[in-house]
Amino acid sequence: MMIRFAFYLLLWGCFQGCTNEPVDLVIPEQPVVPMITKEMKIDILCLGDSYTKGESVPTSQNFPNQLKDSLLLDTFDLLPAAPRIIAQTGWRTDQLINAISAATEIQDSIFSLVTLCIGVNNQYQNGNLEQYKTQFEALLKTAIIRAGNRKKRVIVVSIPDWAFTTYGQNYPGGGASVSAKIDEYNAANKVIADQYQVPYVNVTDISRQGLVRPELVAVDGLHPSAVQYAAWVRLILPVAKAVLVQ
Repeated sequence: MMIRFAFYLLLWGCFQGCTNEPVDLVIPEQPVVPMITKEMKIDILCLGDSYTKGESVPTSQNFPNQLKDSLLLDTFDLLPAAPRIIAQTGWRTDQLINAISAATEIQDSIFSLVTLCIGVNNQYQNGNLEQYKTQFEALLKTAIIRAGNRKKRVIVVSIPDWAFTTYGQNYPGGGASVSAKIDEYNAANKVIADQYQVPYVNVTDISRQGLVRPELVAVDGLHPSAVQYAAWVRLILPVAKAVLVQ
């Protein structure tokens, strides 16, 4: 059962392409909403890009749906619509912001759990790191609001390292430069998650096994496979279970 409240969306100008210009943010005050008890049905919102959508794997095998299946096996009661996924391949932080604002299908819903994994396309497109920090913080605030202002009900998932794939190894400039940038972006989103006391799950180390464990990489030679997503879920599941019974 969802709890509804009057929700004011972030107001954004529509970004076209990757820009290095600073962004003025309008952050709404976070309303106070009742707690969801553990007897209520669970709904999950997953925000991100190709890593949340699950590019090159069946939808049932992306990490949000594998997380759902694992919770069901642990006898958690989920809504039939769970998980709600707002994610597309290629999205940067600004595009995810716009997509959430336009997502009329979720209206003003409050979710039992919200995941956020975003930033690889900011890195890939040589975006401005300071702008990423600003936009990531705005997204994290939105995620917290969507979780009913319960910070522990939001899980930030680190950015995987695509350098440890066939595509990444053939990338101009070499895999080491990609990994260094991924580390910068993850350091930034980890600091922000810690500031807001939001749980953080590091899946980057798993992704860095992609060359020695090719089964971790999807058939496209770039994205995680269903096997890798299962490994992510083994890290995310204990965090999700712990917060859902609080």
